[in-house]
Amino acid sequence: MVVKTKKYKLESGTYIKLALVNVLKQQWWVFLIALAICAGYLWIPNMWWFIGTGIALVLYILFWLIQFAGVTQMDQTKMLFEKLSYEITSQQVLIKLNAKQGMPLKWDQIKKASTRKDSILLVVNKAQLIHLPHKIFKTDNERKFVESILKRKGLIK
Repeated sequence: MVVKTKKYKLESGTYIKLALVNVLKQQWWVFLIALAICAGYLWIPNMWWFIGTGIALVLYILFWLIQFAGVTQMDQTKMLFEKLSYEITSQQVLIKLNAKQGMPLKWDQIKKASTRKDSILLVVNKAQLIHLPHKIFKTDNERKFVESILKRKGLIK
């Protein structure tokens, strides 16, 4: 079965939010390091442990925010933010710019996937995400079919 979606344009704000949340989930251990640095207060009681850690965390998040905002401005990634349609089969995801131009993406290139209440998110790497809102599927059965493919491929539990 081939699932053909409606055309959808990923907004840059949505991309930045999704990518930032994805990176923070992947690098959760950074917050443990910040907590360990704050524990320096037990060794030398001083509020600068907390202030310095807070500044470092803000700079860390700002670094990733700037990276993802930059991705939206690069010529190499402009295609991610154009109106695209998708053809999803059990072998691949075909990302189509129009009827003649497209790019196949094999399932083994996708690192992980997640389903949300209103969308499906496919993570290729830290900077490349495929966001599939439920509204782009023509029927509910098509969405369920895509979710079953993701389960069979072991991308979601």
